[in-house]
Amino acid sequence: MSVNRKVMIIGAGLAGCEAALFLAANGVDVVLHEQKPLRRSPAHRLDGPAELVCSNSLKSIREDSAGGVFKAELKMLGSRLLPLAEGCALPAGAALAVDPLHFSEVVAQALAENPRIEIRPEEVLELPKDGLCIVASGPLTSDALSESIEEHFGRGRASFFDAIAPTVIRESLTDDALFAASRYDKGDADYLNAPLDKECYEAFVAALVEAEPYPARDFEADVPYFESCLPVEVIAARGPDTLRFGPFRPVGLHDPATGRRPWAVLQLRRENTSGTLWGLVGCQTRLRIADQKRIFGLIPALATAEYARHGAMHRNFFLEYPATLTARQESQRRSGLFFAGQMTGVEGYVESMGSGLLAARHILADLDGADNELPPEVTLTGALARFLPDQEPGRVQPMNVSFGLLPPLTEKVRGKRARKEAHGIRALAAMRDWLGRN
Repeated sequence: MSVNRKVMIIGAGLAGCEAALFLAANGVDVVLHEQKPLRRSPAHRLDGPAELVCSNSLKSIREDSAGGVFKAELKMLGSRLLPLAEGCALPAGAALAVDPLHFSEVVAQALAENPRIEIRPEEVLELPKDGLCIVASGPLTSDALSESIEEHFGRGRASFFDAIAPTVIRESLTDDALFAASRYDKGDADYLNAPLDKECYEAFVAALVEAEPYPARDFEADVPYFESCLPVEVIAARGPDTLRFGPFRPVGLHDPATGRRPWAVLQLRRENTSGTLWGLVGCQTRLRIADQKRIFGLIPALATAEYARHGAMHRNFFLEYPATLTARQESQRRSGLFFAGQMTGVEGYVESMGSGLLAARHILADLDGADNELPPEVTLTGALARFLPDQEPGRVQPMNVSFGLLPPLTEKVRGKRARKEAHGIRALAAMRDWLGRN
């Protein structure tokens, strides 16, 4: 019996376009549905596909950076968008930056010239009941499709707002300024605790109050804060001791270095099974990235911290991955229905491309009857794909690539840059070996 080699893709953003171009290049017919130009979300300005909504940067191309290694992996996996981006790159030092309009036009041309891709400019109002499909409708998915997705997975399985606290890489923290403990010694010392004395705390609060938050975009101006997840800078502005009686409260904790209860404590909570990533509890924020590094760096334990994810608060439609999708980005409730892009919980342009590419590769493997496994866990592609379903239900937040996702190196490497280079060398070698076997 012949297999229907046609795939429906909803959304011509970065994830949808990457998936469409990859599948078409591998002999699969694609029907790409895109609501523009008939209807735009509040964030979009262009009529064309693959629109870069915020920055025009696709981040670093250096192979001692997570962004550079990830791009190299995706090109090895068959990315079609990255070569197009490189073909219209602007001068940007060690980063890959493009003119958004030119990039969109180049992608539109590539889609139009491929005879296996049919583009339908129409809004999809509900999930298809059968057939192969990749849903890549983005962080501002329309109300009608959002409703259909919620009906498919059940209420409470999707989020519409990010309230993200920064995540730091464990090996970058200052060990002698931390102690492990749970409040009142309950649990198995599940938290890392960064104590602040009175002087440090007051300097930290003053810096929070003086910093200028990143302004909300027009379509986010009416998004309310919830008292249970206020930005840390908003809490600090309510009074000098508000944080100390809130998320930085020291009750139930004693610093073994002094034998006393600290003036204030920042708690860090493990964010992955291997313990390479730790989140700053209660520190969701709208501060600019540079201010986040500077201000949290006032806390001794975080003086040299490297960030896997910075804090953010904005509108964003995404699924609670562990309760909705398999490790292959496929619905747990219907085979053949895949999801890709930011709605799966990846954060960033290139991460969205990678998510679309992986979904397409899974479908192609199914169609060809080939082995269908994730890339190795020591690659950034494989590590991010494993992290998303491994999050604790109820605490799912979007994630971008970081060396902190990777298992520790087997040998000790001294120096931050040398350690990153070693991670990159290992990741690319593992990807080459994996592709040679698959």
